Amino acid sequence: MRSKSEFATTQLAGGLGCAASVLSAFCEDYGLDVKKAAKIACGLGGGCATGEVCGAVTGALLVVGLKFGQETVEDMDAKADCRAHVLNFISKFKETNSALTCRDLLGCDITTEEGFAVYLEKRGTVCPTLVKSAVEILEELGY
Repeated sequence: MRSKSEFATTQLAGGLGCAASVLSAFCEDYGLDVKKAAKIACGLGGGCATGEVCGAVTGALLVVGLKFGQETVEDMDAKADCRAHVLNFISKFKETNSALTCRDLLGCDITTEEGFAVYLEKRGTVCPTLVKSAVEILEELGY
């Protein structure tokens, strides 16, 4: 049986984005179909295609939402609880990886042609490390 981090990095190597790869590793635990997860998270990769918050982070935050998210408008306690868990994950990710944005993690601006070329080069080396890190942090936190 493969670990969740191995599953996620295999998904990434197979062509899914960072967010979809992280989310897909937890689908079985939260009753979500892997194909649906890939669709849900597709637009989050590459820092939402702008170099902003890393897809590994946004994928992990979707997992946080699956576990702690608000199910009804009235459930404000769950919303507050989810926010606390989001902040905890972000703190640990930043502590481990020093940044949250693709721009900072990859050292390039993917919205430019030159930066996107650098991103494509680093996607095979830097991104798997970040995906693995996000999954391991989630597991360490009990997801």
